[in-house]
Amino acid sequence: MEFSHILRPEVQKFIKDNSRQDITKLLLSGSPFSDVSIQEIAQQIKGRQTAEKKFPFLLQDGIVFPPQLNLEQASSETTAAFKANLFSGESLLDLTSGYGIDAYYLSANFSKTTLVEQNKNLLEIVHHNWLVLNKINTDYVNSDLDDFLEKNGQKFSLIYLDPARRDTHNRKKFLLEDLSPDITEIRNKLFEFTNKVVVKLSPLMDISMLVSQVPGISEIYIIAVKNEVKELLIVIEKDFNQSTVVKIHNLESNEPSLEVTFNTIQQSKPIFGEASEYLYIPNNAVLKSGAFNFISEHYNLEKLHPNTHLYTSPSFIEDFPGRILNVVPVEAKKIEKGERFNIISKNYPLTPDEIKKKYKIKDGGNQYLIFTQSQKGKIILKSI
Repeated sequence: MEFSHILRPEVQKFIKDNSRQDITKLLLSGSPFSDVSIQEIAQQIKGRQTAEKKFPFLLQDGIVFPPQLNLEQASSETTAAFKANLFSGESLLDLTSGYGIDAYYLSANFSKTTLVEQNKNLLEIVHHNWLVLNKINTDYVNSDLDDFLEKNGQKFSLIYLDPARRDTHNRKKFLLEDLSPDITEIRNKLFEFTNKVVVKLSPLMDISMLVSQVPGISEIYIIAVKNEVKELLIVIEKDFNQSTVVKIHNLESNEPSLEVTFNTIQQSKPIFGEASEYLYIPNNAVLKSGAFNFISEHYNLEKLHPNTHLYTSPSFIEDFPGRILNVVPVEAKKIEKGERFNIISKNYPLTPDEIKKKYKIKDGGNQYLIFTQSQKGKIILKSI
């Protein structure tokens, strides 16, 4: 193992004791060990700092952290743990293991796991860490994905992929054909070894495009954490030919999840109306789904405008996947200079910053000012 020298007790103690140090200052100070560079130490400290926020289960003695890019590309503990509850079976194949966060959690519900990773050093780190974490019944395969599929003779209950979303210049890519691997090219090959494939994708991917370009998508999971959409997860089944079910989740919130078929999203018709006592603001996972008309139809809410994804009703509706505000209309001239508001601008020509500057409003406080449009024109609403 190329990292065995950083596992010595004295090196591990130094890393742990300096885990809150500023990395820049640390790099300038030099290493206290003749055979361990300060860059190697900094990588481990930065890894611990990342793990504190992203995957705290790895804050254990003996865990090794890879370069920062591998940590950035790995799923968070929150999203990985959520995905682990979705799938189970006899055998799991992760064809793009990376740092193995998703596979670690998914493997809990499978009897046997196979990890495929072309980066030998990264795979050795994952192998070491999983032994530290007492993960067994795992095969570690250092191979290119195409080579593995060419030589593989096993069947798997589930194949999982997290395609690389950056090019050789580290620029992000958002089209299916730009990903590595391109799921549309290897889909049929994968179904020689399984009946179910799960693919993690960027939250910027277009859902309509996915449904049209990838046959057999049975489910699309939109996964947000605290109202920030983190990823899309598509489930592709070998002979599936029905309407895709879109499953919307906002983790670490009290908001309900929502399920709707893609056909229903396309066919739903909204009800339009002017702002009433309650204003409903869908969370970002719902907005990502494009279920703007379904929200109106499903919850019996009136939509303010075809391009305004805000909804209203005279009575309070519980279990709405988003924010609910009790509001009243307000005239622009009644907004006093220096007042403190949280500003929301939806389908309105000015940004929140431009609104604050124009009306000389201070940011913050407990109340909201919503600048938007109904079918009758521009309106301003104030929370009460």
